[in-house]
Amino acid sequence: MKKNQTRRNFIATAATGAVASVIAPLAFAGEHAAQPFKMPAVVPKSAFGANDRIRIAVFGVNGRGNDHISMAMGQPNTVVATICDPDMNVLKEKQKAFEENHKQKVAIEQDFRKALDDKNIDAVSIASPNHWHALQAIYACQAGKDVYVEKPATHNVFEGRKLIEAAYKYNRIVQHGVQLRSSVAIREAVQHLRDGLIGRVYMARGIVYRWRPDIGNKGISNVPEGLNYDMWCGPAPMVPFTKNLVHYNWHWHWNYGNGDVGNQGIHQTDCCIWGLDVGLPERITSMGGKFLWDDCKEVPEIQTSIFHYPKEKKIIQFEVRNWCTNLEETANCGNIFYGDKGYLVVKGNETYYSFLGEKREKGPTRAGGGDHYRNWLDAIRARDMSMQHGPVESCHLSSALAHLGNISYRLGRQLEFDPVAERFIGDEDANYMLSREYRAPYLMPEKI
Repeated sequence: MKKNQTRRNFIATAATGAVASVIAPLAFAGEHAAQPFKMPAVVPKSAFGANDRIRIAVFGVNGRGNDHISMAMGQPNTVVATICDPDMNVLKEKQKAFEENHKQKVAIEQDFRKALDDKNIDAVSIASPNHWHALQAIYACQAGKDVYVEKPATHNVFEGRKLIEAAYKYNRIVQHGVQLRSSVAIREAVQHLRDGLIGRVYMARGIVYRWRPDIGNKGISNVPEGLNYDMWCGPAPMVPFTKNLVHYNWHWHWNYGNGDVGNQGIHQTDCCIWGLDVGLPERITSMGGKFLWDDCKEVPEIQTSIFHYPKEKKIIQFEVRNWCTNLEETANCGNIFYGDKGYLVVKGNETYYSFLGEKREKGPTRAGGGDHYRNWLDAIRARDMSMQHGPVESCHLSSALAHLGNISYRLGRQLEFDPVAERFIGDEDANYMLSREYRAPYLMPEKI
């Protein structure tokens, strides 16, 4: 038995005798095509007993991580045992709030690797900055932990392939934080698309219209006391400290974030791929720029990307606007799917409505959410990837779509892409941008 294999994993494996099947995920075509990975065993919930408790460590608690804490603590037989953040000031504040709200203790760690070494931690919930998502998730898989990872699950395309490899090799349940996948309404909407409600679906639009103001330029300053800035930077270059990055505006700088198409937009890129029933495109073009503010943001304020699927005769349009704008069928963040018999609008994460025919007569509509976090925990207890609404493959594909658009934007040209090999055709500058240079010791493992 492997040293990092928990008693629960051993029981789950012993209960079935062997893993259920062996597959080669689509994301590993090309150079990885000969490397199959094992699916985790499917085990009935009763194998663990009624008192089986999942102990979670939350990574990154200054923003979205607060929601992770609330989601975990609201679940039966689940507890947040440790919170991790490179800022000790944030940790102490959140520890105090946790103990006041939940009437129990929680451990704190600036170095998340100590939580990975803790054999009492079963799973990790990752809400750190984007540049840390995939590495922390891969390290967690290697440590025998299941993973819930915020969108985008990756900072670049290459990381998605490695994350899938880690999930399958270590039999981990890796859930992507795209909550609309668990919405009863959106699941119904996608089924309507499959069943032909609006006919042959040939185009999807993703829209992200968020109010993003001028962030100015705060310049260089001393590292605040209590912040482990080396840990915060992690695999990214350790540039002089600036408040332009810590704690939120890193989203608008390429070394750490991916702009709004890779922030809010991952919900919508995921819905585009899911609803249109496609993978990665063959042709990408993106353009835009900073037309509003003379601030320190590196990413575009306005961006339009086109993803073309010539073999499938389908296309995705994706648009980011950061200030005053109209809505699209009352949606400011959502999707529109077009077919030869009508169109269907997804508004946010929990509502859809449809319009049919030339006269745009109202078709089916529904509003209703779901518990995406609970879906992850249910899959953990069952050791069954097939139960997941946001499986590890979605981590890769929906994030990669955003990355491909950003590469085209940054290079200023249309790109041809091989979706099987996951390489650009005849463009080594673009291929270089599929990955990044990792700063030691926070390296992507050569062998997963």
